[in-house]
Amino acid sequence: MIDTQIEHEFDVYSDWRQSVKQAVEEYRDWLTEQKLGDMDVEESVNQLVNTLNDDKLHVAFVAEFSRGKSELINAIFFGHLGQRIVPSGAGRTTMCPTEILYSGEWEPCLRLLPVETRENGTTITEYKKYFDEWDTLPLDPNDANSTVQVLKQLTEVKYVDREHAEALGFRVAEDDAHEDGMQMNERGQIEIPRWRHGIINFPHPLLKKGLVILDTPGLNALGTEPELTLNMLANAHAVVFILAADAGVTKSDLALWRDHISAGTEPDNTNHLVILNKIDVLWDELRDPVEVEHEIERQTDNTSKTLDIPRQQIYPISAQKGLLGKIKEDARIIDKSRITELEDALSNIIMPAKREIVSKNVEAELTQIVSTARILIKQRIRDVEVHVSELQTLNSKNMEVVEDMMDKIRSDKEHLEKNLQRFQATRSVFSKQTNKLYKHLSLGQINRLVAQTKKDMSLSLTTGGLRTSMLKFFSDAEGALNAATKQSEEIQKLMGAVYKKFQEEHGLANIKPRRFSTSQYQRELRRLMERHDYFIRGLTVVMTEQMVVARRFYASVVLKVRQIFERANSDAADWLRTVMSPMESQVREHHVQLRRRLESIKRIYKSSDTINDRLAELAHVREGIQRQRATMDKFVANIESLLENTSLHDDEIEIRKTA
Repeated sequence: MIDTQIEHEFDVYSDWRQSVKQAVEEYRDWLTEQKLGDMDVEESVNQLVNTLNDDKLHVAFVAEFSRGKSELINAIFFGHLGQRIVPSGAGRTTMCPTEILYSGEWEPCLRLLPVETRENGTTITEYKKYFDEWDTLPLDPNDANSTVQVLKQLTEVKYVDREHAEALGFRVAEDDAHEDGMQMNERGQIEIPRWRHGIINFPHPLLKKGLVILDTPGLNALGTEPELTLNMLANAHAVVFILAADAGVTKSDLALWRDHISAGTEPDNTNHLVILNKIDVLWDELRDPVEVEHEIERQTDNTSKTLDIPRQQIYPISAQKGLLGKIKEDARIIDKSRITELEDALSNIIMPAKREIVSKNVEAELTQIVSTARILIKQRIRDVEVHVSELQTLNSKNMEVVEDMMDKIRSDKEHLEKNLQRFQATRSVFSKQTNKLYKHLSLGQINRLVAQTKKDMSLSLTTGGLRTSMLKFFSDAEGALNAATKQSEEIQKLMGAVYKKFQEEHGLANIKPRRFSTSQYQRELRRLMERHDYFIRGLTVVMTEQMVVARRFYASVVLKVRQIFERANSDAADWLRTVMSPMESQVREHHVQLRRRLESIKRIYKSSDTINDRLAELAHVREGIQRQRATMDKFVANIESLLENTSLHDDEIEIRKTA
């Protein structure tokens, strides 16, 4: 079997992720051993480990029918199996959107969701929680022929009358010129896919390592299943858009690109790759090879201008020849197909994209964990130095001086305990402020907003009315996030005052409670609103099937907004749980040190210890704390080095793993 760059990069990424995870777990164990962590720190580290365990990499393949999309998936991922696995052929082949993945929780199988499930308004995401609604067909990974036969189910269609097709949300073409509509046969029946969504669970090496492939069959599927555009395509690490090299960008290709791929994304989004497939159609023994190459270059330039995408993100290939070359293990055919260039591009996009996401998430969590531990170490050193300074003033065992010192420490300890009691009273105010924050982010409020919008939409008979209802929904949702931001600022002020009091009266480290921001959720909401606008403006005439699709789009929007608010709730809970953690850790540590200092002075007072004995003991303690700090810096430097070096190669990872 000919290895690919993608397989190599997956291995490197997997090793890198495991190296970071191991380093984080070692740091967590050390913090626990040194009593530098608490339940909040442990939970934060566990969340960090969960981030590293989330190794899914999503690549979406999008094209109109007859562009060779399924053939390309076969060529890149299944060539080593010796034949076409995903159904591929002329005309419409894979009729339902399909996810190809691996989960060890189920046996290898094909799961199919009946198209009739569109009628009840439930999203695909919801159906994934309950597989009793799906048809499940077992797969034998060791029998390629039987696997091919089972997967042919993805191409199954059924014939229904026009009214039924429109009730399911399918757009029916009025004539042959409408490439994006479902066609009517001579008996007045409409051909529609039998299945709404498919999931292939297959133990392919790359799928086992976390690759998830989304196969979307054309404009009609994306137009009638808005959830694909809003969730699955939007969350993909890379989107591969396939065109036919001989036809270039057709009208339906352009609609697919503008309305479902590039809509609402950044202009310089480098995770979008455009494929000019079937360059073998241009190969002609009667034409000079240079002329053929010029034709390919011309199509590439035209595609770049039409789609407004950099030329370097366009790849002319032959998926069919690439698959043939892999099946025959013929490097010459593979090279001529140019598929290796595409595989290299994919590996250079999805791996860095995933690494960057993981690195940023780990770095964000690590910053707070390290900050808390460093504050505690700093507090320990400070308390030791204060105690050393106290003992050095005792040049002789003057009982009066010792008694005064004991009284002072005892007074400091009592003052701290009184402030802690007052702090408990502050907790009730904090609790009220917290409840207000949760109210702004509550799913109950979103549900009420959803119900009102649904009611407004049911009264709308025009696209303008639908758009107005949805824009109000987005505006109200954004208003809730703005209110949450203001409330978090109130909590920030409250805790800032508490921090300042303890710092001024007890000499604790000058730290500030970290902030909570809803800006990332607001950005997601605005992108969602932009995608909604692209979609709703396309419904120029409100017909039956368009109203069905509009409502399904609304259901998908609601699902996405709920997910945004669920994450905001979770992040707010994490913030509220940890906003007091640095100060509480300091106060707890300071309280322990005051008690130790008091015991130390008592022992000197009772002549059970000499001052020199105690000073020597404190010097030893200080050296131990300094070693703690040095060891922690090494742990952190190792993790940061792994995170920063996102181009880490396998040989470097091996060196780090054995170091």
